[in-house]
Amino acid sequence: MSAVQFEVPPIVPADPEANITDLLAERVRATPDLALFAVPDGEGWRDISASEFQRQVVALAKGFAAAGIEPGDKVGFIARTTYEWTLVDFALFYAGAVMVPIYETSSSAQIQWNLSDSGAIACITELPEHADRLAAAREDLPLIRAAWQMHDGDLATLSAQGEAVPDEEIERRRNLAKGSDIATLIYTSGSTGRPKGCVLTHSNFVELARNSAKSLKEVVDTPGASTLLFITTAHVFARFISILDVHAGVKTGHQPDTKQLLPALGSFQPTFLLAVPRVFEKVYNSAEQKAESGGKGRIFRAAAKTAIDHSRALQEGRKVPFLLGLRFRLFDRLVYSTLRTAMGGRVVYAISGSAPLGERLGHFFASLGITVLEGYGLTETTAPATVNLATKTKIGTVGPVLPGVGIRLAEDGEIEVRGINVFKEYWRNPEATAAAFDGDWFRTGDVGSFDAEGFLSITGRKKEIIVTAGGKNVAPAVLEDPIRANPVVGQVVVVGDQRPFISALITLDSEMLPTWLANHDLPADMTLADASAHPAVIAEVQRAVDTANALVSRAESIRKFTVLPTEWTEASGHLTPKLSIKRNVILDDFAGAVDDLYSVPVNTTNVSLS
Repeated sequence: MSAVQFEVPPIVPADPEANITDLLAERVRATPDLALFAVPDGEGWRDISASEFQRQVVALAKGFAAAGIEPGDKVGFIARTTYEWTLVDFALFYAGAVMVPIYETSSSAQIQWNLSDSGAIACITELPEHADRLAAAREDLPLIRAAWQMHDGDLATLSAQGEAVPDEEIERRRNLAKGSDIATLIYTSGSTGRPKGCVLTHSNFVELARNSAKSLKEVVDTPGASTLLFITTAHVFARFISILDVHAGVKTGHQPDTKQLLPALGSFQPTFLLAVPRVFEKVYNSAEQKAESGGKGRIFRAAAKTAIDHSRALQEGRKVPFLLGLRFRLFDRLVYSTLRTAMGGRVVYAISGSAPLGERLGHFFASLGITVLEGYGLTETTAPATVNLATKTKIGTVGPVLPGVGIRLAEDGEIEVRGINVFKEYWRNPEATAAAFDGDWFRTGDVGSFDAEGFLSITGRKKEIIVTAGGKNVAPAVLEDPIRANPVVGQVVVVGDQRPFISALITLDSEMLPTWLANHDLPADMTLADASAHPAVIAEVQRAVDTANALVSRAESIRKFTVLPTEWTEASGHLTPKLSIKRNVILDDFAGAVDDLYSVPVNTTNVSLS
């Protein structure tokens, strides 16, 4: 295959002198009284204006300066997704420091690695459990000289201690960094080995935010635009959106507890959402199982099929048949409007990233009046490199390249990226940096294809392509995503490298399982171990596998699977913080289960092993 390349020039002139603090300063000058954030206040929300946010940022920056933080110092931060996260982020920028964000679920060993490798000299924690994990690693962190605890009120204490620091000092500090200077050091999730520190510059964020705001103006640059963040701000995806929101003047709320997400959506009423596909799957599956519990499962499934058929007809430019249009209007009143209300009633767009969404969910939400803008990017690309546009969306793709970004496909289909969003280097790791680049093109490790209009589709990870003993190349995601969409399924790992056929390891979704069991007249309190061996559950998983198999050739289909009596979670070390599977870890930990799948010859039908 010859190389294919799409590159779009920036639509905003570059400013190599600008840094991230300029985005807030410009926002305050333009709209000082605009509500830039809202924080929980009783049953509702209390607005915080752009000028008030800047005042709090400067006060905390003074506190950091008074505490001895110097420009260029690295400061670790372990916290959930709250208003204070972005407050600390901008305060460190204003103080001239460099944040090293750490996932709130990280173990002491992971905290120790990120802080020691980065050379951090201080760390901020939010909850007692975060402080405890940091304390357990302190013996191996001789450079850490300060550990501030938010739960003890240390942010307010810092702000009070910085009152004597003059405004001019913070203004001096905030202007020190140029565009090419390091803004933050974000460690990869470690799904393929030890985490590497990605050096992201101020220009990465500034130029990408300015260009993305123009490209996504229908989403972020509209009166009353607002979003409720609930995915971790330690990940570059939500971090970038936080900074983009400040630049574009989007009101941002936060909800760190996803179990409280629906009530928060109802009261905050955002106009757009940021989510990973697993969230969309959960919303759909919860609605389906709730309908099933109320004896309306058939109605919901008919409504879902109608929604998908209706959206497909519109995307393909076909005239919607009369009866389909009639059914759509009926279900809009009966089903879709209820779901819209549950999500706050004002959501028009949803930005999805980190894993493939799947056409079914994309079309379903489109019929709710929510355009899902699926995008693609990595930590190394400051999040988005491509994203579907409000003016033109192709469900099943991750959209065209953003302004200022170029993407080409190598001979083997690997996606390579260059442009305003590509990171500078891996921290203190010149070998890994050299291996990651071909000239100025960053090798993503992902495989994809373009259509004639430059809309990118992701096939899978280059290193994850399975080659069977018969020489068949299989991309696991094509099989895994449809299976994972089933309400009883938690996670899936397709296996079969150098094996005679394709198999799968499957876990159950402990959150959805009780409802599903009750809806099928089975004990809702059945243990995970019992459920994994129950014929009805295995039959349901088999249906999910059959659905996936229908999408591929027989040589690529799953011939055996096993339902494991366990869960893969972030805590167990098998999922990344953005809920992606750590394939290598799972294959190591469950090598025996994989061997068992191939210990008995298989005939032409699927066989499940419990």
